[in-house]
Amino acid sequence: EEQLVESGGGLVQAGGSLRLACAASGFRFDDYAVAWFRQVPGKEPGKEREEVACINRSDGVTDYPDSVKGRFTISSDNAKNMVYLQMDSLEPEDTAVYYCAAVDPPPDCKSLNRKADEFDWWGQGTQVTVSS
Repeated sequence: EEQLVESGGGLVQAGGSLRLACAASGFRFDDYAVAWFRQVPGKEPGKEREEVACINRSDGVTDYPDSVKGRFTISSDNAKNMVYLQMDSLEPEDTAVYYCAAVDPPPDCKSLNRKADEFDWWGQGTQVTVSS
């Protein structure tokens, strides 16, 4: 079965760090764009799922929104078919369920206004809770 599996979530104090991992199972996503999204239940429609990092596994291009730039780092280990999200200086506002998603381009991480529904593969999500 082709699927993405996330791991590494948990509870951390504000200012701490977590590293999330995304493994592709049953397929290789060598040239895919892979992104991390987060979702906070109950958020207003259209803003439920926010992209926090994107990486093109083909050329290494990355993209981040201002809300996490300088704190989150996405990386890829092509040999292991894995993508990681290093999250530093975590804030309570980072509390959410984090999802890994992948798409065979287009779009890719250089595409403007890419949307969550353009990504074809999704993991089951992993909870990240940041306490104040």
